[in-house]
Amino acid sequence: MTTALAGALLAWYDRHRRVMPWRARSGERADPYRVWLAEIMLQQTTVATVGPYFERFVKRWPNVAALAAAPREDVLHAWAGLGYYARARNLHACAKAVADSHGGVFPDTEEGLLELPGVGPYTAAAIAAIAFGRPSIVIDGNVERVMTRVFAIDTPLPKAKIDVRAAMADLVPVDRPGDFAQATMDLGATICSPRRPKCMLCPWEMACRAHAAGEAERYPVKLKRAKRPLKRAIAYVLTDRQGAVWLRRRADDGLLGGMMEVPSSEWAAGEPSAKIARAAAPAALAWRELPEKVRHGFTHFELELTVWTAQARRADVSGGQWVAADGLDAVALPTLMRKVIARAIARAKGTSKKRRPKRA
Repeated sequence: MTTALAGALLAWYDRHRRVMPWRARSGERADPYRVWLAEIMLQQTTVATVGPYFERFVKRWPNVAALAAAPREDVLHAWAGLGYYARARNLHACAKAVADSHGGVFPDTEEGLLELPGVGPYTAAAIAAIAFGRPSIVIDGNVERVMTRVFAIDTPLPKAKIDVRAAMADLVPVDRPGDFAQATMDLGATICSPRRPKCMLCPWEMACRAHAAGEAERYPVKLKRAKRPLKRAIAYVLTDRQGAVWLRRRADDGLLGGMMEVPSSEWAAGEPSAKIARAAAPAALAWRELPEKVRHGFTHFELELTVWTAQARRADVSGGQWVAADGLDAVALPTLMRKVIARAIARAKGTSKKRRPKRA
């Protein structure tokens, strides 16, 4: 039965495979660099979002040696907007490791790939299968959904991963493991969707236990998520008379590591006290609090920033760097910081307009 299932899925894939910039055409050998780059970008990110970023990356850095030779700041800037910025730091570190320690050639086994920075079990399996034809078991969210439905796996995620892996172990074909991995992902993305799956178009319809029971949407079983806690802080947007913004670089470790930022108080539960607000400010100036707050969601918590603005002379602060307003696009700023700066600039322009005398 397992051989028949694999064959049916591959036949479906040969007719309906999605066209993606990182995916090799039928009969062509996949480029390990493009597979690796895409898999890193696709972590916690949608295919639609990744496409333009991938195209820009490979145009600028067409191979791993070129990416390894790039300044890290350039890589972080090119990544800005994709989120989960540790991936960008690890991406650059991985490229350097492949270039320096592996002669510019990616290891062709899961074990070897796992030794590279930023490459975890899923990514190693995906690269091994797609780029090197290894019979690896590749399981992402789409695959989990497909397999829990086909085999009616009642164990809630994430514990169900063990059962999913066991089911997949009997299905992966030796001759086309990369195509099988991508076919399963495509099936979950286009047919076996979370809501209203198109069961009548599915090559596994007759074998699917959840479909037979009329319970496809019940799977995968998930534990109820805890509500994300809310953290608060103050963000300080400091400008000079020409409108340049003062930025500093975050430490490499931790959230948004290595990216540029406007300074802020500690992100913590509860409103920052007046004492904390004064202590965290980058300079003793006449700060003005904006009425609108900035909200941003991270994986494990929500963040609400109160924005304070002030104008300063460049001598008022040390360290960091001043960046002209029209040069902000060239800086590795995460989305959160762009939101904060945009809010401050918009408020400043609005205030300036209100203070202009009316024309007679």
